[in-house]
Amino acid sequence: MTDIASRQDDLRKMLTAAKVIPVLTIERVTDAVPLAHALVAGGVHTLEITLRTAAAVEAAKAVIAEVPDAIVGIGTVLSAADFERAQKLGARFTVSPGATPALLEAAAKSDLPLLPGVATASEVMLARDYGFDTLKFFPAEQAGGRAMLRAWTGPFPDLRVCPTGGITEANAAEWLGEPHVLAVGGSWICPVASVRAGDWVGITAMCARTMKSLSPR
Repeated sequence: MTDIASRQDDLRKMLTAAKVIPVLTIERVTDAVPLAHALVAGGVHTLEITLRTAAAVEAAKAVIAEVPDAIVGIGTVLSAADFERAQKLGARFTVSPGATPALLEAAAKSDLPLLPGVATASEVMLARDYGFDTLKFFPAEQAGGRAMLRAWTGPFPDLRVCPTGGITEANAAEWLGEPHVLAVGGSWICPVASVRAGDWVGITAMCARTMKSLSPR
């Protein structure tokens, strides 16, 4: 088993390389593989499939099995049982909206990286107590936005985050310009209406436009 510091380092590298993590709430298993192919074709390889629908587990299985260029994480991990489910699926990482001692303890003992969610300084401190200094700031805009993040970096200068919640095509670059932000997460890059319509070409175009806009000039 690797130590938690090594797993955190691996997670930071993954996030930095990704820039954008699409948060996917997949309603139909049949959409999973074509959606993943569309994202990858647009330059978005690191995906978070949330456990918010009845289709989520089978969708994740399908993408992991059939889209080798996708780096699949499991999101909306709420408990140690969810974390174990993600491990069994073969996820590369996990994401939670918040952080409980039970979940943090399970993740600290595992080789599977966790990006725990935080919205307050106390939650940052709790995560750090378990060895986690790379965190999901959620809901980022609603919880104080970039001003809140800057306030945190005084007492937590080594903090690194992936903000999610209120991140859009319009403000993604501003968030990524913050020195403590490694990547951003959001659903704007694959709108629900586009997925329901099977507009894979449109999703690929959105991804390509987004990644181009976020690349160094």
